Formats: sequence, structure tokens, C-alpha cells
Amino acid sequence: MADRARGWPIAREGVPFLVAAAVVTAVAWALGWAVSGALFGAVALFTGWFFRNPPRRVPDGPNLIVSPGDGRVLAVAEEEEPRFLKARAVRVSIFLSPLNVHINRVPCEGLIKAVSYSPGRFLMASRPEATLQNEQTAVLIETDAGCRILCVQVAGYVARRIVCWLSEGERVARGERYGLIRFGSRMDLYMPVATQVRVKAGDRVTGGESIIGVLP
Repeated sequence: MADRARGWPIAREGVPFLVAAAVVTAVAWALGWAVSGALFGAVALFTGWFFRNPPRRVPDGPNLIVSPGDGRVLAVAEEEEPRFLKARAVRVSIFLSPLNVHINRVPCEGLIKAVSYSPGRFLMASRPEATLQNEQTAVLIETDAGCRILCVQVAGYVARRIVCWLSEGERVARGERYGLIRFGSRMDLYMPVATQVRVKAGDRVTGGESIIGVLP
């Protein structure tokens, strides 16, 4: 898969929002509505900043799993994953606030075995029950060594649109951009139980750069 968003300063999905805010801002200033112009100008600036698409330095090394998103680690827990892995796995949940970069990154190289969208609720993404109850898109990746990694984009209370650019059967590289979640969200990453986990709850991580774990 070519990195669809490479070279764009903001995600393409954000361009319509930015253009709309900029047009309204220009009209307000042209009509002499200074307060409205300033307000919509602030909205335009926030929109461009929210959809920002910074480059990342993806670490080299065998068997590395990098963070699929920017944010704070909510939990690291071993549990049963019955939907796709059908086995026990280590789940690392990452909360993306509206202030974080929302471009999502592929955690490891491999083959996309499944992409599955599930409608659901819009609970606060930081709540534990959001893992199974919220709207989400799951991506199952199989490495060349046969390890299976599950990466789940979870919508939150504010986030109401999940974007995933991947398709089943594609090969992906570690750190590639693969989608985004609009306006606050969560990423759940499931890894084999034998993975050497490198993060803990409370850690701040950077998508495509921070090492979450090392596969066995």
C-alpha cells in the first residue's frame, strides 16, 4: 500500500472542513463582522491544526511494534480477544484527545488479513466499556513470521467518523499512515501474550515512533 497521506501537511479528509471555515471567515471579515470573523478564523486554525499530518521517524529493528496513534496509554492488560484473534492477547489502549495528532499508523509490517467495521455507541473513549460497545474499525495484520496483531480504531463521544484506507490482502509497512478518527478517539492494540511490552498505563506515545512492544 502506498502511504496515501504522505506529503500532505494536513489529512485530505480535513480539507473540506478547513476550506469551509476559511470561506466563512473571509465572508465575515468582508462584511465587517470582526467578532464573527475572529471566531471563525479561530475555528479554521484549529481545524488545520487538528488534521495536521507531521512526518515521523519510524524505528528500525526486527519484530518491533510501534504505536498506532498519538496519546496517553490508558491500560495494558492481558485478556481474551474473541472476535478476531480468538485467543488471549495483550491489549494496549491509547486515548487520543482532540489536541493529539489523529492520523493513525500501521503498528508492524505484514499482510492485512481482515478489515471489519462495526457500528456502535459513542461512549467516552476513555471508558473501559468503549472497547466493545463503541463504533469501531478493526484491522488484523499477520506478520511474515505468522504473528497476528489486531489494531482497532474506536470512536469516542466527540468522534463520529472513522476513516480507514486499508483493504484485505494489502501488504503494509511499519509506520505507514492508514487512517484517522475525527475529533477525539481511542486506539486498541492487541499483541501476542509473549510480546515484550515496552509501555505502561500513563505513558505518552507518538504514532509511528514510540515502540509499544517487541514480538517474540
